[in-house]
Amino acid sequence: MTNTIGDLEEADVILLTGSNTTENHPVISSYIKRAIKFKGTKLIVVDPRHINMTLFSRNWLRQNLGTDVAWINGMMNVIIKEELFDKNFVENRTTGFEDIKKTVEKYTPQYVESITGIPEQSLIDAARLYAGAKAGAIVYCMGITQHTTGTDNVKSLANLSMLCGNLGIRGGGVNPLRGQNNVQGACDMGGLPDVFSGYQKVIDPALREKMEKAWGVSGLSDKPGLKATEMIPKAHDKSLRALYIVGENPLISDPDINHAEKCIKNLDFLVVQDIFMTETAKLANVVLPSACFAEKEGTFSNTERRVQRVRKAVNSPGQAKEDWQIVCEIANRMGYPMTYESSEAIMDEICQVTPSYAGITYDRIDQVGIHWPCPSADHPGTPILHTQAFPIGKGVFHAIEYLPPAEQTDQEYPLYLTTGRVIHQYHTGTMTMKSDGINERAPENFVEISASDAKKFGFEDGSLAKIISRRGDITAKIKISTTAVDGTVFIPFHFAKSAANKLTNAALDPVSKIPEYKVCAVKLSKAA
Repeated sequence: MTNTIGDLEEADVILLTGSNTTENHPVISSYIKRAIKFKGTKLIVVDPRHINMTLFSRNWLRQNLGTDVAWINGMMNVIIKEELFDKNFVENRTTGFEDIKKTVEKYTPQYVESITGIPEQSLIDAARLYAGAKAGAIVYCMGITQHTTGTDNVKSLANLSMLCGNLGIRGGGVNPLRGQNNVQGACDMGGLPDVFSGYQKVIDPALREKMEKAWGVSGLSDKPGLKATEMIPKAHDKSLRALYIVGENPLISDPDINHAEKCIKNLDFLVVQDIFMTETAKLANVVLPSACFAEKEGTFSNTERRVQRVRKAVNSPGQAKEDWQIVCEIANRMGYPMTYESSEAIMDEICQVTPSYAGITYDRIDQVGIHWPCPSADHPGTPILHTQAFPIGKGVFHAIEYLPPAEQTDQEYPLYLTTGRVIHQYHTGTMTMKSDGINERAPENFVEISASDAKKFGFEDGSLAKIISRRGDITAKIKISTTAVDGTVFIPFHFAKSAANKLTNAALDPVSKIPEYKVCAVKLSKAA
């Protein structure tokens, strides 16, 4: 997030898209609702489902799946045509305006309606509302990123925010909501294939030299590694032979699970490090039991870039160890001495080699966390990014054209499927499905469908349906819901016995390599 969670209550207008916030980020949804109720903030929701947040919105734009670039370009078309953009910000803090102006010229409200299904006037009204705000915040989640055009979608939202001068101010910003705890922290610490900690590129010779000195090694590779979604397919042809998975359960969370399972079974050696015996761990040659969050010391970095202390509350069961202890033991046995006295010692090293974390110590975050970047011990942290300038100087507008989803509906597969989460279960259910109380509230999978589509395809509420895509099929109960809209069904991906990702498309965004979880074509038939 460029801004803080609390800062949402300072916004005049919030544009919320690709996020079922009430169910996926309920705490953040309460900030948005408070802003609406007590501060007069106006909410625009752009989402293909009639989610709960639409009940609090001034405008709900229901776009066809996978058409986000088109409606964002359409909003910019209106804002530029009516000269509602922030001319001072565009002139002094950005480059590439003429390119984007030329690109969005054809995205008239009428043309956008033909692509997205959003009525012309609805798009115009939303564009005027967002552009007219003194402070406009954009909030998005994986409904924006989990597409073959996910990177384009994010860049387009950044275009829209810059166009209206909403970066670097209170109540503004472009604010992604992370999908799992400490995703932000994992990325910060180099959990990406092309960077060291703090997003320091491995291709930079000076940065490699710095890390080599810090670690007492030589010859660090300048070649970026593979992203997670690239690794598993490579196991299919044996170009990847062994895999070490920590805290992930790809046999439920990866797209096209049937193919993913074949790939994983083709590995010569699989190690899984987790707190429970997951579906993936059951296929492992070695399972390493690790400590959960309440059994270890350390830090988490949350979605607003705030680095916070985690303190051990209870001892780990059996032979479970903290993750860093397991990694150190493996490194030692492989011939590289790796020893730390404590998790605090690791944090000290992080501060030494990571400029954005240089001023963040256990003592400083003993009670309250600090937002990175925090480059020195006397720096207060940075709750709001880009207040004076962007890291590269001026912000760059990216002229982006709309591209359709990788898979379209047709006569054989007439419905679109989108996947997501429900409030009572979490990710692949590794933790939540151990709770009887939670399982009473969300015991099994379902396919959410509109009343019109249920009638059209001959289904009653609660009846069993087989959902079939080009990659596989599952069986789930029909749930007729006013949240659903005609032409699109929704299935949560938590449930292993009826795994939605047996259906999803493994087509990847060319830059981020994120799969297109949010769009694929399916058909329904009555289950035996």
